[in-house]
Amino acid sequence: MSRADGVTTHTLRLELDDEPGELAAALEPIAEHGGNLLSVFHERGSRTPGGRIPVEVALDCPAERFDDVIDGLRDRGVTVVAADEEYYGEAFRVLLSGHLVDTDLSETLREIESASTVAVEELSLSAPDGVEAVSSAYLRLGARSGERGAALEQVRKIADRKGLTVVEPLEASG
Repeated sequence: MSRADGVTTHTLRLELDDEPGELAAALEPIAEHGGNLLSVFHERGSRTPGGRIPVEVALDCPAERFDDVIDGLRDRGVTVVAADEEYYGEAFRVLLSGHLVDTDLSETLREIESASTVAVEELSLSAPDGVEAVSSAYLRLGARSGERGAALEQVRKIADRKGLTVVEPLEASG
């Protein structure tokens, strides 16, 4: 929602580690980039599939600074699951297969999210023969509206470099 003064209202969905100071640190980039907090809903009793705490933030900020807020959050290592409903408006699912643990799954996920066009929304890892063997990871990814192809290409490049197989997309989802 945009006002006459160019300030817009936004909703962010974040995932935070359950550590002291994580919420306060995650909110700093909002103020640093001209944002004003309207509300924070911190679901400490809930956990995401990755074991993190879901947080929803409503804020006002100058329209031209909103991308700076998102970039500031990502620079601090905050997982931005959604930024306004249309921001990551296209979800899709892929399966990664290979030596996921040996190639550092955490690093792989950070690399996928380093592209501003994609966010990891859900992760499920299967390693029936142990972490030393071939494993698979189901990923539900969110892409900015109109940028699903670029997001998928990012996943392919990372997988190729790490010797992983990508089965894509498994099905459309919303």
